[in-house]
Amino acid sequence: MRWGLAALLAVLLAACSANPAPVPPPAAPVAARTATELATGWQFRFDDTLTPEAAAALADTDWQTVALPHTWNRLGEYRIGRTDATDNRQGKGWYRLRLDGATLPVSKRHVIEFDAVGNLADLWVNGRHVGSHAGAFSRFRFDVTDFLDPAGPNTILLRADNSAPVSGSTTQHIVPLDGDFFIHGGIYRPARLLHVAPSHIALDDHGGPGVYATPTIVGGAGKLAVRVKLTGAIAGQSLVAVLRDGAGRTVAEGTTPLTARQGEVSLRLDVAAPRRWNGRVDPYLYRLETRLADGSGTIDSVTVPVGFREFRVDPNTGFYLNGKQLPLHGVSRHQDYLGKGWALAPEDHARDMALIAEMGANTVRFAHYQHAPDWFDLADRAGMVVWAEVPFVNRPSNDGSPGSTELVANAKAQMVELIRQNYNHPSIVTWGIGNEVDLDVVTGRAPPATDARPLLRELNTLSHAEDPTRPTVLADCCEATHEGAVPAGERPRQPVLTGISDLMGYNRYYGWYYRDVSDLGPHLDRMHARYPAIPISVSEYGAGGALSQHVEDGAKHKIAHASRMHPEEFQNWYHEQTWPQLRDRPYLWANWIWNMFDFSSKIRQEGDATDVNDKGLVTYDRKVKKDAFFYYKAEWSDAPVVHITSRRWTVRTEPLTKIKVYSNAPAVAVTFNGKPLGDIACVESICEVRDIRLTPGANRAVATARFDGKDVSDAVDWTLIQP
Repeated sequence: MRWGLAALLAVLLAACSANPAPVPPPAAPVAARTATELATGWQFRFDDTLTPEAAAALADTDWQTVALPHTWNRLGEYRIGRTDATDNRQGKGWYRLRLDGATLPVSKRHVIEFDAVGNLADLWVNGRHVGSHAGAFSRFRFDVTDFLDPAGPNTILLRADNSAPVSGSTTQHIVPLDGDFFIHGGIYRPARLLHVAPSHIALDDHGGPGVYATPTIVGGAGKLAVRVKLTGAIAGQSLVAVLRDGAGRTVAEGTTPLTARQGEVSLRLDVAAPRRWNGRVDPYLYRLETRLADGSGTIDSVTVPVGFREFRVDPNTGFYLNGKQLPLHGVSRHQDYLGKGWALAPEDHARDMALIAEMGANTVRFAHYQHAPDWFDLADRAGMVVWAEVPFVNRPSNDGSPGSTELVANAKAQMVELIRQNYNHPSIVTWGIGNEVDLDVVTGRAPPATDARPLLRELNTLSHAEDPTRPTVLADCCEATHEGAVPAGERPRQPVLTGISDLMGYNRYYGWYYRDVSDLGPHLDRMHARYPAIPISVSEYGAGGALSQHVEDGAKHKIAHASRMHPEEFQNWYHEQTWPQLRDRPYLWANWIWNMFDFSSKIRQEGDATDVNDKGLVTYDRKVKKDAFFYYKAEWSDAPVVHITSRRWTVRTEPLTKIKVYSNAPAVAVTFNGKPLGDIACVESICEVRDIRLTPGANRAVATARFDGKDVSDAVDWTLIQP
């Protein structure tokens, strides 16, 4: 099954399952948990000098009224130089919310839940410090029951601190310390107040759901091991687990009576012949409803997704899903939008997933941090195979050490949060433990003693302990990239990372940052020969593409990656040369383009943009699909594709040009200024007519191909201006 953008977006925006029928809501629970969404009523102030006492006492007129999700940062513009649209402040932002305790349900525990705060969060309720959370990407919760006045007004105060993580700063021990992306400050994902009975499914398990379901398939039969963590559960209560299929029918059920106060309960469910979660072809989902009950009914309940699937990764033949070889080809994605920063709405996430699915990808790398809960749900429903990773990037310290005790503890805490919060998603097949953590040593920005390998090994061990069912992976920047081109004595120092994790990803930019694009395939062959027992992938590859910059022949353009010239035609040529090298090497278990979307980065002053990494196949505002998007759509998708390139190069000064079309048809019929040029054969999705002479003034090229008896056409208009 293949979805076009409109169809998939409609499905995802409606939050429907990819299953044949929607899952009906369960019967209304008796005294079960409820939630108060904390989206409105917030006041905001950016101020590095405030104290909690001063913030609580400020007049309403000293605050800005905001709604969640919210960030004060906006970064990235398609122009040269910054304007007032840019807000790259780093420091402390304060949020204040007044809450009437009389509106809260009685006889409940009240737990405040934040889906993410960037980067260091501190919470006060009625002047009392409740707790802190370090890390910009994970869900966290605090039980605030004993801090609230249940009959009167309450003041909730949160400080979000995204100070630069330099030595001596408040964030110096929080990963990531660096990276080619900007840490946005604020309560940039939703927040809510959960109301639960004193006996409930645990909410204090590192932001996790408290319910962990492990599906396996044995001889065609399904087994579901369920582990539930409990708080305040007592004898006389029971734990009920109900597995429902995509139509809402009960397919398995189990009950475990509690005979004493218990903190954890395990049970098993059997499913005779489970329908498998089978990627893009059939992303079938079950739902596990877990209820804590007593004689009067349900006390608390949690529902989590379940997908029965088997996968394995072979170092010679790649990835297998449910026993069938599945070549994985996809993209990486950052979570920011032009003008919104990280404060995304559900429809923003849905639009992103729809665009990725439209292009024909079947895998997404969630770079370089834990993404929003919506994004994991969308991946499950769209059938995307997922690499999810912890934000350990570039280096482990600022002082040249392998990492402070505090930083190591923080990285491990974020690893646990990533795994527990997302354990139940069938789309995830691997946990990433680091990205380019060797980069600063290789480039000389950090001394050799800044060795990330000890922390990588700890994260690898921790990941296996948390989840024995999934392999680990890491992304390396540099190993052996200069072999054969630079004498051994002149090569940068390279700490070898291959072998620390179960799987390997290589971020490789041949033809962009170094050497020639044709060097990629031979390099990968050498790495495969060097590590024959380790499955390897290309976790990043790509090139910048500026929509306002053009050249006649991308192959002849000498790229300077850090320059102000990133012509779109070079990006096209780069991908045309790179993808076949990857496609034709079946030992690669996956390949991910860097990146699906342009994204913000304060270190980038390149192409026609400021503070933007322009390697995306779609623009930062998601309004324009670059030419290279259609090259991959023609290669990966079954949907009809006819796309004429260089369409934005509308005004020309040279009369001689070419017409290049991306299409998955065997041939396209091309006309130019109304004159037929014949049927042009398409070789590996590229159909090209050279030596086209433009006439002064308006020119029009049209390409048409026939798919299932219907014509699909594309047209472009170019104007030749006489010199």
